[in-house]
Order: sequence, then C-alpha cells, then structure tokens
Amino acid sequence: MLNGFLFGSVGAMIAVSPIGKVSGAHVNPIVTMGFWLMGKLKVRTAVGYALAQFAGATLGCLPLLIWGSMGRSVHFGATLPGEGYSISIVLMGEVITTFCLITALCLFLGFHRIRRFTPLMCPFLFAIMVPLEAGISGTSVNPARSFGPAIISGQWHGWWIYWVGPLLGGLLAILACNSLAKQN
Repeated sequence: MLNGFLFGSVGAMIAVSPIGKVSGAHVNPIVTMGFWLMGKLKVRTAVGYALAQFAGATLGCLPLLIWGSMGRSVHFGATLPGEGYSISIVLMGEVITTFCLITALCLFLGFHRIRRFTPLMCPFLFAIMVPLEAGISGTSVNPARSFGPAIISGQWHGWWIYWVGPLLGGLLAILACNSLAKQN
C-alpha cells in the first residue's frame, strides 16, 4: 500500500511542479492519448509528449545500471507478468487499472469543484491499485514506464501487454466518460 501511495505521490509532485503546471504533467502516453481524443491536445503536441515520455522513461532507467547486482535483482525496474498468471489475466489487470486511472482523471478534471484536487487523487488511487495488481502485472498503466526498463534490462517477456492493456483500458475509459458526459 505504501509503495503504491509513494508511486502515486511522484505523479502528484510532477503535477504541482512548475514544469507540471505548464505541461499538464503528462508522463503517460495513455493520458496524453486521452487528452488528444477529447480534443484537449493537438496531434503535434500529443506526439511530441509521447516521444518525450518514451525518451524520458529510457533515460530515467539508465542510473539503474549503476546499481549493478541490485538493479539486476529487480530486472532494472522492468514490468513483467506475474508467475502463475495467464496472459489473459495479466492483460485484463492492465486494462482495468488503466481504466481506473483514466476514469479518475476524467472525473476529477471534469468537475470544476474537485479539479484542483486531481494531484491528490493519484497517491490514493495507486495505494489501492498497486497492492491488488502488482503481483499480477506490475501495475504499469503506462507504456513508457514499461518501455524504459525493457530497453535497459532487455526483459521483453510479455512486452505487448504493457502497450495493449493500457491502450484498451484508456480507450474504454474515454468512451465511458464521453458517454456519461453526453447524458448530462
């Protein structure tokens, strides 16, 4: 629970940082895709953000190489399917957790009264999701977050799950949120 809370806190700190306030704290290509699908970002901006996210994730993992055996012991931060789980369960875990993240963002950003509390939502959401999902899929919810460690570690087992799962979860969340918005 604490790991998830701290993981979500990093995202919250990025959001309230000066750079985060200017950029919207886009560190996840699925979030960026959602903003683009909702017409909040132009294609050129969305593509630039996504490229920066993948590059940043890769550069951010380089220090793990310095850790040597400790870095290797955690596969340099690679997200890998949990042992004993079928690929469909691992994929479903990524779909569900990404759906939860994007839906929560849509809800917080969609209601003006709670919009300013959006960064505070992330630590609590991840405090719930990570203990439930980490052993199954690693709770990536972010293709860039999985890409960087895969490049550094060379661990590509199930790599497609961390692209397809978040993409499906994000698209389903945007469809659900748009459908709710049209009803109101």
